[in-house]
Amino acid sequence: MDELDLTVPAGQVFGFLGPNGAGKSTTIRLLLGLARPTAGRAWIFDADAADVAVAHRSIAYVPADVALWPSLTGAEILELLGRVGPGVDRAYRNELVDRFAVDLSKPGRAYSTGNRQKVALVAAFATRAPLLVLDEPTSGLDPLMEREFQAAVAQARERGQTVFLSSHQLAEVEALCDQVAILRAGRLVEVAAVSDLRRLHRSQVEVTFTGPPPDLTGVTGVETVQRTGPAQLRFTLTGPPAVALRALSEAQVTAVRITEPTLEEIFLDYYTLES
Repeated sequence: MDELDLTVPAGQVFGFLGPNGAGKSTTIRLLLGLARPTAGRAWIFDADAADVAVAHRSIAYVPADVALWPSLTGAEILELLGRVGPGVDRAYRNELVDRFAVDLSKPGRAYSTGNRQKVALVAAFATRAPLLVLDEPTSGLDPLMEREFQAAVAQARERGQTVFLSSHQLAEVEALCDQVAILRAGRLVEVAAVSDLRRLHRSQVEVTFTGPPPDLTGVTGVETVQRTGPAQLRFTLTGPPAVALRALSEAQVTAVRITEPTLEEIFLDYYTLES
């Protein structure tokens, strides 16, 4: 990590994006006190992350590869995790067990990868911890369980919990997160709300017109204008559309379609521009 300066607002779902090797897991290890920074500090609310005994009172953590006690049943594992953490909502935990379809009678050694993941997620979402740190939490889940996961994240936000979500599932991050950070080679390249990221990046604009085509020469934000038909053109637009729309209003435009970039397109754009 190099000069990583990141603040996650309490009560938000915060997405942490980057390819393998970008430094996401290292950041999480620093937050959990499993690694020590060579310079600087990491804080969990008012506690130094290096003070593991204090900081972990505020954290529930789900790793990408969950390991469970092989001889304990799922019920015993949830009970153990509930006792060592910052408290648990038992009624909500029972609800989550049903929603995630977890068979708690099996020992840990008998669980598949996806079922181990579900046990860990139930334990995390049922906790009263103010911070949930989720590292690739849906890697072993099927689409139905991913939907339950998204519902549980939304409910955590409603309860005022903070969710720090590291994920390769960009559609999932786009659907859930209030803000995202994009990490490249140990450095932050952007931190912003998803809506702000879209405004900062290129949108596709398709225009249908009658008469002469719109003159977009020199219009701020307009690039790569292409004639796509006798009465159609397409261009990319960076930034607010007001100037481009004024230029279009001077022509006989019959239809305008603006397509915002997806989070995946924005993410890939950063890596194309910086590689």
